[in-house]
Amino acid sequence: MNTEQLMTLAVNKNGFIFDPENGISYTVNETGLFVLQELQSGLSPEEIVNRITEEYEVTEKNAESDVAHFMAMLRALNLVED
Repeated sequence: MNTEQLMTLAVNKNGFIFDPENGISYTVNETGLFVLQELQSGLSPEEIVNRITEEYEVTEKNAESDVAHFMAMLRALNLVED
C-alpha cells in the first residue's frame, strides 16, 4: 500500500486535516484520527485493528469494519493507493 500522500497531510489533535498539495481540508472523528496517525507511523491496516482493540473497548469485528471503511474513504480521496 502506498501511503506517501498521507505523509504530506497536516493533522491537528482535534481531527482537522489539511492537504497542502491541493488546498483541501478534511475533518475526522477520534477513530479516524487514530487510524490516520497510525498509518502515518507506518502501521498496516491489520496492525491498526490490533491497536484499536488494545486501546478501545471494541470488538475485533467492529475495529476491522471501521478501518476498512476509513481505508475505502482514503482511497476514494486518492490519499492512499493499493
